[in-house]
Amino acid sequence: MASADLTSEREYVATLYARLDELRDEAKTQLETVRRTNQGGTHQNRSERDAFARIYEDRVSQLTEIDERLAFGRLELEPDGDEPAHRYIGRIGLRDENLQPILLDWRVPQARAFYQATAATPLGARARRHITSKGREVVRVDDEIFDQALLEGDTSSLQGEAALLATLTAQRTGRMGDIVATIQAEQDRIIRSELRGVLVVQGGPGTGKTAVALHRAAYLLYSYRDRLATSGVLIVGPSRSFLQYIEAVLPSLGETGVVLSSVGQLFPGLDTALEDAQDVAVLKGSAEMASLLARAVKSRQVVPREQQTLEINGEYLTVEPQLIRSAMQRAWETRKPHNVARTAFNKAAINALSKQLASQLRDHGNTIEDSDQAWLREDIRTAEDVKVALNTAWIPLTPQKLLQDLYARPQWLASLTPGWTDAQRRLLRRERDAPFTVSDVALLDEAAELLGSVSGGGDAERRERKQQRKRDIENAEQAIRNMGVDGLVDAESLADGFEAAVERGSTADLAAADRSWAYGHIVVDEAQELSPMQWRVLVRRNPQKSFTIVGDVAQASAAASATSWREALEPLVGEGWRLEELTVNYRTPAQIAETAESMAIAHGLSITRSRSVRSSEWPVALVTTTDLLAAVAQTVAADRTIDELGTIAVITSETMVDAIADDLAARFGTDVGRGAAGLNRAVAVLTPQESKGLEFDAAIVVEPQLIVDEIARGAAALYVAMTRPTQRLHLVTTAALPRGIDL
Repeated sequence: MASADLTSEREYVATLYARLDELRDEAKTQLETVRRTNQGGTHQNRSERDAFARIYEDRVSQLTEIDERLAFGRLELEPDGDEPAHRYIGRIGLRDENLQPILLDWRVPQARAFYQATAATPLGARARRHITSKGREVVRVDDEIFDQALLEGDTSSLQGEAALLATLTAQRTGRMGDIVATIQAEQDRIIRSELRGVLVVQGGPGTGKTAVALHRAAYLLYSYRDRLATSGVLIVGPSRSFLQYIEAVLPSLGETGVVLSSVGQLFPGLDTALEDAQDVAVLKGSAEMASLLARAVKSRQVVPREQQTLEINGEYLTVEPQLIRSAMQRAWETRKPHNVARTAFNKAAINALSKQLASQLRDHGNTIEDSDQAWLREDIRTAEDVKVALNTAWIPLTPQKLLQDLYARPQWLASLTPGWTDAQRRLLRRERDAPFTVSDVALLDEAAELLGSVSGGGDAERRERKQQRKRDIENAEQAIRNMGVDGLVDAESLADGFEAAVERGSTADLAAADRSWAYGHIVVDEAQELSPMQWRVLVRRNPQKSFTIVGDVAQASAAASATSWREALEPLVGEGWRLEELTVNYRTPAQIAETAESMAIAHGLSITRSRSVRSSEWPVALVTTTDLLAAVAQTVAADRTIDELGTIAVITSETMVDAIADDLAARFGTDVGRGAAGLNRAVAVLTPQESKGLEFDAAIVVEPQLIVDEIARGAAALYVAMTRPTQRLHLVTTAALPRGIDL
């Protein structure tokens, strides 16, 4: 690395930071100006001011979040007229005061060569430079030369692999970092794949699936901004700990308008991490539950078996079952959900009752004109007997009430499941006040789809929202003209911030709170864990079926998960999906990957073989003991002497995790954390499920055979646990090792 090169890059990167600071100060000034602006007293004027303020707040936030490693690459190009010889690549795009580009956003097509150029296919690049920074200071540059003329007889050119290897061997922090500076060609091809349809990214542990998924989300938000800005992107992960691990990645890439959700958070108002027993989870996750819930809703529409006598304002009316059945038929013909169709049922029933009441009153000698029908209907609607009769026939329901009744009323469940065994029914039996589990989330969502809004106003609300959006854009266009900021702000972005009809938040806030929200794209990580019912939830959230699905079927450890992508996806999207595979293991040292893969193959798992790009200096270590807790503590202490600042995961079965966490906390104090809380500590004690998608400097897998025995797909769970470390793997056991592990 020539001193002149380093000095030159430091000077150029300093100019980029100077420009970044200028733009940030300008945005802050604009924000302060807007906040001081008196837009008058109308609600619309205040909305315009607040919307402009939100745009500038977002801009300030973006320019603050991307401060670290602003520029990370440079392309040297073939001479082309007045085009600059060098093209710098960074987290966002920057232009100078003359609007000339001085830094390219990594997502633009012109940056593609930085990730995909090779000596055989240089894509117009003569050389690629990796710029490594610490804070705002450039500390290293590494070059890859594609044009032999640049070597000038020196065959020992610098290699860009240094940037990748430095990233791979760096200490883990408990939070996922972006890979924007070291994206590899096979990853870049997937990241930049077009938006259409369902893309499945299959890859073994360490191949960068999660990083690819997140960078793809950032790329899509940039490249399809018009389509996704108002509909949003949903990213679904397997656990809270996973979401905590990845939450900083997208803001570091300049994107904040994304909804992150675990599977236990997909039903608005519910946030659960409680898991059912394996056999219960399998039943709740099966597609059969969809038809059971449909039958349960239908059974709450009950035609009375006998005549009913209803008192209406002193008049007694005999009502035949056929009247109720006819009203129900009118409601069924609407094909609307239960609570929405109930409005049609009530209207039809009340109209029929008013005609019957009018006829009866005439028979009693009263004069009833057609104009009197309105007050007759009102008398009927408010009569207590009528309310009871109509609610008994077609009662309004919430998803929670339906599911609680289904679980707590065994006779009702038995009537709905004539083909089930008593043992199957007992799996669903529980008290009405029992908390909902992760498996219940999909059932609540299915029930909500069948029931609709209790008020029946869902369609009207959606129509009003659409009309309001149109009004907001028209108002935004006028506001932009009034404030003289044409070209600086677009009407769509400004309209996102208006609050003309109700108090509103960002697109992400609105989407997260609205079960019926249709996202523009959904990214699903660890997707192999999803049950058929959980897939149904996600397809409802994205009717266009635009998905990026990331996972490894060999790591499927959930009892209700599928064993192949075809099995999981064909019931939902047929043949409309495409598969990409990642084959290079960037995270896991070769000796650890080989040990884990041998175990997996010995247990019949269909793994995706990958090639590790490196080995570490530590072999897989085995500790056999009769005092398990002491041995785990000693292994933790020994690993910390190797790397006192590194992160350690202690991974064990559900039955042992709390005891081990308590013991380690007693020995090491606040350096130890349990579950998601442990990601901010030096030592995290986790179950295999909680460790999915995470990575640590070292992993200590405790009682591996117990993991195999206790979990429905225990070998897959052990495979996950063994492939979490980037440096060292320890196995601590009081028993024989699972087959396939030969140390």
